[in-house]
Amino acid sequence: MTTNRLTRSATDRIIGGVCGGLARYFGIDSTIVRLIFVLAVLSGLSPLIYIVLWIIMPKEEVAFPQPAQDLTGEWRYDPYTGQKLRD
Repeated sequence: MTTNRLTRSATDRIIGGVCGGLARYFGIDSTIVRLIFVLAVLSGLSPLIYIVLWIIMPKEEVAFPQPAQDLTGEWRYDPYTGQKLRD
């Protein structure tokens, strides 16, 4: 049984994942939530509300799949840092 928690989205995000999280919680498209925030900017409250939600809402935890084992031995060193990845 999964519970529908209000969390910031880790995958459907542009800045902080607030709109993506709200959209998932209410079961609507995130574009609609983003449009509502853009329209609310005219009232002046939208940026403040977004920042407060960004601080208060916990970030969604995503389970990443394990990377495939490198059978060729090609990836022994990190291509960006040059550090050894494994012994």
